[in-house]
Amino acid sequence: MTSLLINKLAKLQNSVDNIRNICILAHVDHGKTSLADSLVATNGVISSRLAGKLRYMDSRKDEQERGITMKSSAIALFYLEEGKEYLVNLMDSPGHVDFSSEVSTAVRLCDGAILVVDVVEGVQPQTKVVLRQAWDEGIKPVLVLNKVDRLVVEMKQDPLAAYHHMVQVLEQVNALVAEMFNQEVLEQSSKVTQEKKNVEIGVDDVYDWSSGMEDADDSSLYFSPEMGNVVFCSAVDGWAFSLNTFAKIYSKKLGFSESVLQRTLWGDFYINMKAKKIYNGAGAKAKKPLFVSLVLDNIWAVYEAVVVRKDKERLEKMVSSLSLTVPARDLRSTDPKQQLSAIFSSWLPLAAAVLSMVARKLPSPAQLGPERAEMLLCSKTKKFSSLPPATQELKQHFVSCSPSGPTIIFISKMFPVARSQLPEHKARPLTAEELAGRREVARARHAEKQLSEGAVQLTAEQMEQLTTREKVVAGVEKETEKEPEIAFIAFARVYSGCVEPGQELWVIGPKYDPALTAVSLESGQVPLNCHVTRATVDNLYILLGRDLEQVDKVPAGNVLGMSGLASSVLKSATLSTTPWCPPFVPVVQSSVPILRVAVEPVLSSDLPRLEAGLQLLNQADAHVEVLVSEAGEHLLVTAGEVHLQRCLADLTEEYAGCQVTVSDPIVPFRETIVIPPETDMVNEVIQEEKPEEELVVMETPNKQCMVKIRAVPLPAKLARLLEDQGDLIKAMARQKGELTNKTMEEVVKLKKEVFNLLDTDERLQGTGDKIWSLGPKRCGPNLLINMTDFSSSEVWPGGQVARDNTDTRTDMESSLVQGFQLATMAGPLCEEQMMGLAFIVEGWEVKEAGEAGWGPLSGQIVSLVKDCCRRAFLTKPVRLMTAMYVCNIAVKAEVLGKMFTVLHRRRGQVVKEELIEGSSTFTVTAHIPVIESMNFGAELRKQTSGMAMPQLVFSHWEVVDIDPSWEPSTEEELLHFGEKADSENPALRYMNDIRKRKGLKIDEKLVEFAEKQRTLTKSK
Repeated sequence: MTSLLINKLAKLQNSVDNIRNICILAHVDHGKTSLADSLVATNGVISSRLAGKLRYMDSRKDEQERGITMKSSAIALFYLEEGKEYLVNLMDSPGHVDFSSEVSTAVRLCDGAILVVDVVEGVQPQTKVVLRQAWDEGIKPVLVLNKVDRLVVEMKQDPLAAYHHMVQVLEQVNALVAEMFNQEVLEQSSKVTQEKKNVEIGVDDVYDWSSGMEDADDSSLYFSPEMGNVVFCSAVDGWAFSLNTFAKIYSKKLGFSESVLQRTLWGDFYINMKAKKIYNGAGAKAKKPLFVSLVLDNIWAVYEAVVVRKDKERLEKMVSSLSLTVPARDLRSTDPKQQLSAIFSSWLPLAAAVLSMVARKLPSPAQLGPERAEMLLCSKTKKFSSLPPATQELKQHFVSCSPSGPTIIFISKMFPVARSQLPEHKARPLTAEELAGRREVARARHAEKQLSEGAVQLTAEQMEQLTTREKVVAGVEKETEKEPEIAFIAFARVYSGCVEPGQELWVIGPKYDPALTAVSLESGQVPLNCHVTRATVDNLYILLGRDLEQVDKVPAGNVLGMSGLASSVLKSATLSTTPWCPPFVPVVQSSVPILRVAVEPVLSSDLPRLEAGLQLLNQADAHVEVLVSEAGEHLLVTAGEVHLQRCLADLTEEYAGCQVTVSDPIVPFRETIVIPPETDMVNEVIQEEKPEEELVVMETPNKQCMVKIRAVPLPAKLARLLEDQGDLIKAMARQKGELTNKTMEEVVKLKKEVFNLLDTDERLQGTGDKIWSLGPKRCGPNLLINMTDFSSSEVWPGGQVARDNTDTRTDMESSLVQGFQLATMAGPLCEEQMMGLAFIVEGWEVKEAGEAGWGPLSGQIVSLVKDCCRRAFLTKPVRLMTAMYVCNIAVKAEVLGKMFTVLHRRRGQVVKEELIEGSSTFTVTAHIPVIESMNFGAELRKQTSGMAMPQLVFSHWEVVDIDPSWEPSTEEELLHFGEKADSENPALRYMNDIRKRKGLKIDEKLVEFAEKQRTLTKSK
């Protein structure tokens, strides 16, 4: 990019109304980066001939090799339309589900989004996810229907069939928008209904039964070509158009006004050329719609002439009739792709159509809106009106995007850049004045040398000693001044005020509360643990894709890069000049990191390098988690297999610079109990029922304390509810008396649901108000229920309990609860967490004194309750629970059987399959255990010759419906499975693998018969 254009971009940063911060969102392989190439080519960064092939925004080597985007990156573009200059900050984001956190970081900094949909494949799972992310962040999307060329070349559809197919895809996308809109309206109306319930209704009053849908205005939400928020394009062939493009062309030829054509080009309209009128009802009268006759027929004619017939004479006629200027060498080319891109780039240039829509339809930073400002500053668990007045005043600066207000910046991620690539470290061409100055210095030095006749001539040995000494000194200086090779740049946006290099700002952590410490911070005192620090901004950069360009000042509304904050910011943060600014609401992640591995260096001497490398990786990747386990292992937790491979490549090649060994994936399991099954493994009814001793009674070693505990399985819905509401339960446990009104409403709602679900089980009826604790970590999906005469503490906020201080059990209550926490944290099967259990304490006695010599009673009670819970667990039918992925696969019909074979081998279950209309592609949804998913994508692509593309996202926990200790016992089971159970017990295999990894005892035979086989030979 030329220095003239960079200066122009820096000037445009001051005109907020002409700035557009946009990101490109789509499912994987729907053409985001190819589309971005054509937009980047308008600024001369890459050649227009390479647009769609180079994938400029994919700067990493592995991105180019795999053909998928793995990180969000930004580039500032200049766009001129009708004399008006625009600065477009374009962000390209990944479509692969493993990198959905990168989408979240890009969406947070934008005001608008380009949603790209492959017109052949239609709406895919990740399309729904990214559209939901855009909706949740309150940004406005526009639609690009990409790969229209596939309808001609691959699908062989005629223009009319292609038109009907496009209408269906558009309806699919609009159905998603309608679903999200309806959900939001119904949520708001339910809140209003809750408020109305408190008002008494008289006899003559009429109750309002409306849901709020009638009054809600959704006219501006949907994608409609006549509204100008839809573009049809083929990024690979470099063309795009909106209805406005053809309305301008045909208004001159046909004599209709542009506004009439804009309204009628899309829809059930046809033209009567004799009457020179446009009529409605093209379908009923078997006429071609205007969109087909005036638009698609012409595009199809070009494809037919170039790709199908290869008729050069007809092609030349088309070029002359359209009065296009196409180079003769492009028309003579034997490559149809080159001919197509040459004709279309001259006739329907892609960048002009897309950027025109962006400039007209997407909002500028000045149109942020009060709702989004409140959403950024205040979390859903708080009311905006509950914030301090000084904090509420900041909303005005957000909405107006004022450069004169207090500086407020949000950093969504930190990205690594080689220090040599920073602008200040790059070699710059010398100006004419600098060259002249250097020439004068050289001449003066030469003149001095000529004049110094009395200089002493050194011998060769003296010269060698001098140069050696210089080398040693230079080496020492280099070692002392050695800087890390990687610099971290903050990917940020200024929401208010201006930021300049050297400016000092508050770095606000996610737990900071301005109401508590802002006054003391203004007076210059920084209290301990107030979650805020001071940092100085180093350099500011305009983001230019693979390059950065230094600037002196960045006003509000702009996206920028900032250096010098690596030591203050880990992943994301809020920066402000005022301590009254609250931390921004954290970026919402749509996927959960579930895949964990242990890493260690090949050479033990490289351990410090690995630890430093893991810290750098943790800062560079927004979605990775780096932990140290209790056993001292370094754990890496990632979103999926592709994400893991990228993290390991970065760790070994860039951050640690050493070889590492990686363990097999450590997939978490859960331990649970189930209701005794009625049938055995061959679906025969179990005749003999063994009497179960459910109630477990145990005493401490000194006979001073006795407990009676029974284990009961929780209803599946209740276990899932407690798992999903973990954050709310955690907040409930930490800040019982400080919950906001809205959070208290959610707690009351949760309490009601828990009570109702407990009452569905006979053994748990009426136990809702007797819940002693939840576990593990006081917020898990297991309950400790108090059915004794002891008045325990209340788990729900607001509950008052009369404590009996004379009761000896009062001081020991925390020990009993701690024993339950330890038991649920590590179950007896393989020391994994328990899930979906209720431990009912039916008796608890503590005597005044016991036998001496057994240590403190509190410690004994912890061990006693832990062992008692584990024994009660083992009295029931035990099961393992495995984490499950929901797997969405786009697969061609001819390889459907092979895909089912691979799924079956991995213990997958198909949930549903749908045929995409007008194609031979099926969309299959299946559930597959995470433990079985390693190399699943590679195997599936290998078996189906690349015709199946899987997307894996963590879904839920599922019970492995077989007892880990099961062996065939009945005649039918022995007949079906054989004496030694030849078909493997998967639950036992999982359990043994986990126990082996944790160093626990395994009950398995390595060699069954150790006798040496006798070899019979002729010579005895």
